[in-house]
Amino acid sequence: MAMWNPWRGCKKCSDGCLYCYIHKGDAKRGIDTGIIEKTKDFFKPAELLKNGNFKMKSGMVYTCFSTDFLIEEADAWRPECWQMMKQRQDCTFLFLTKRIHRFMDCIPDDWGDGYENVVVCCTIENQKNADYKLAIFNRLPIRHKCITAQPLIEDIDMECYLDGIELVVVGGESDKDARPLDYAWVLNIREQCIRKNVSFEFRQCGTHFIKDGTEYKLQTKDLCAQARKANINYQANSSSNSNSMNTP
Repeated sequence: MAMWNPWRGCKKCSDGCLYCYIHKGDAKRGIDTGIIEKTKDFFKPAELLKNGNFKMKSGMVYTCFSTDFLIEEADAWRPECWQMMKQRQDCTFLFLTKRIHRFMDCIPDDWGDGYENVVVCCTIENQKNADYKLAIFNRLPIRHKCITAQPLIEDIDMECYLDGIELVVVGGESDKDARPLDYAWVLNIREQCIRKNVSFEFRQCGTHFIKDGTEYKLQTKDLCAQARKANINYQANSSSNSNSMNTP
């Protein structure tokens, strides 16, 4: 597994961005998150060792996890990134985006029905954005699609959008002022995924976590561990979902 952030910086654009950890971290360091700029790792997938092998190992590559791959300010740089993704067929590039409405304006000319080694994950947080973004997402020519509902800030009915989706990831918000996560919402989405034979992962609890009507305050360091203890992840039946692939 590798991380690749060809640029840094982002701008809040969705209800889920309220307590964004990138903005909080930058504020502590006195960095203006609104400045979008290339990083020293821009050409990381294409860099070679002296023996001619790639420096970045084969496998899953988490792409733009500290920004948004479809952000407008990166339009001039993105074509080179697509070229590197196409070159590295030994890697699977996964990126999340809150700007799925920009997708068709951001793809390369040879995209067709998608690159086999690219996974696109559409992020949502409430019913309003699920209805808007997932309706768009469903129509897009992408071979491997995932949904991340993190932070999940209300109950969501997404079952009608799950055709062609390989994985749904759910998680709560981590902040002292975080909006609460109700475990019932998590279980509801899980049941929707099971009915549609879509893999499901409960990634993390929220700082303010509600279960059976009781609210608990959890420490950030425990959020992922507590989610794992719930043991509710679901692996889709691959024989019924021929397009499925192993994604994080």
